[in-house]
Amino acid sequence: MKLQELIRLLLPKEEIFFNIIEQQTSIVYEAAQVLAHFSQNVFVNTTVRDTIQELEHQGDRLIQALEESLARTFITPIDREDIHKLAIELDDILDLINLTARSFFLYGVEQPSTPMKQLAGLLVESTAILKEAIPSLRKHDYTKLREIKRAVKKIEKEGDIIFREAMSNLFHDSHISAKVLLREKEILESLEAAIDHCEEVSEFLANLAVKHG
Repeated sequence: MKLQELIRLLLPKEEIFFNIIEQQTSIVYEAAQVLAHFSQNVFVNTTVRDTIQELEHQGDRLIQALEESLARTFITPIDREDIHKLAIELDDILDLINLTARSFFLYGVEQPSTPMKQLAGLLVESTAILKEAIPSLRKHDYTKLREIKRAVKKIEKEGDIIFREAMSNLFHDSHISAKVLLREKEILESLEAAIDHCEEVSEFLANLAVKHG
């Protein structure tokens, strides 16, 4: 038996941290689904914006609960700094989804572009994979975490290709107005950033595999 495994058996299990992070990934995934559903429609619905904003508020409350639990707990299942960093990284994804939703309504987007739809779909795929990653972290299944990193990285590369091609088309279209260019650029950038953050979380989880494996 490895030393790390022996320590985990001897120390009390603090499941609350994994529970909170699992709730975070569920909220992030739900927000990505709501955003993607909107991107496939041609109407402006403030319910979508408000739903995502409420999910972000739920995420903020989870961060607060996690920080309070960390302050009260002497022994944690993994390093407390790693727990906090993971939670903050997930919250950053949620913030970017909320930013994207607000931008849709700020700019009055009624017909999301094809690249917007594609990136929103990839964001759902990435967050779905991250949602399945935390049970693997709970079980210390580090082989699975490394597989997850590769899967999310593949999606991130696909997103990069879509983003670069879309931006190139925008800047080379002489008929596009400055207003539309600004709108498309800002929304595509926030979607691409959210996917990039998913890749960063998967990378961090893989690093935990090395650190604790």
